[in-house]
Amino acid sequence: MKRWKKNYRRSFSGGKARKSRRKSRIYIPRTAKQYFSMSVEDQTTWVTVAHVISRTRDGVSLSKASREFGIARNIVLKLGRSALRKRNGRYVATKTDRLLRVLTILGIKGKKEIATRDSRQASLIGSYWAAVQRYLQTGDDSALLKFKKTRVLDASGKRHRLLTDLKALIRQASAGVLSFESMYAGGSR
Repeated sequence: MKRWKKNYRRSFSGGKARKSRRKSRIYIPRTAKQYFSMSVEDQTTWVTVAHVISRTRDGVSLSKASREFGIARNIVLKLGRSALRKRNGRYVATKTDRLLRVLTILGIKGKKEIATRDSRQASLIGSYWAAVQRYLQTGDDSALLKFKKTRVLDASGKRHRLLTDLKALIRQASAGVLSFESMYAGGSR
């Protein structure tokens, strides 16, 4: 009987079976392997959620930040719930969060992507890139010297030293490794 109904439906829809609309389910990645196994669309959504939460940390409302980045507020709530708290009826970002972020750092052999699960480590990497750009544009290495013996902790617990050797930075910059677009994860792919 079910087979008959299926064929009956098919005959009234121009010979083709109707496709049900499948909802895409985005999983919360905990490791770099999980992140890179996601589709490109899901990776983009995940990165956007992290940006929205960072923006709310600057004092912008969750709704406004979601609109700025073009993502639905309920998706941010669903995926970034651990980084949000409700205060006086509004969602605000916690001081720090444990959301996975895949970022690019510099090593002796060039750029490498690392995954970190600490917003403080992500901020440290962002400050490092600002110091590198400042040095390359102005020659002022004072901000870069603050990172002399700094190590960044990735999601698997491994420590990575940030490159502060001025000669190596100049060499990589002249080779085109340090273009602005290449600083962000995915720029090397």
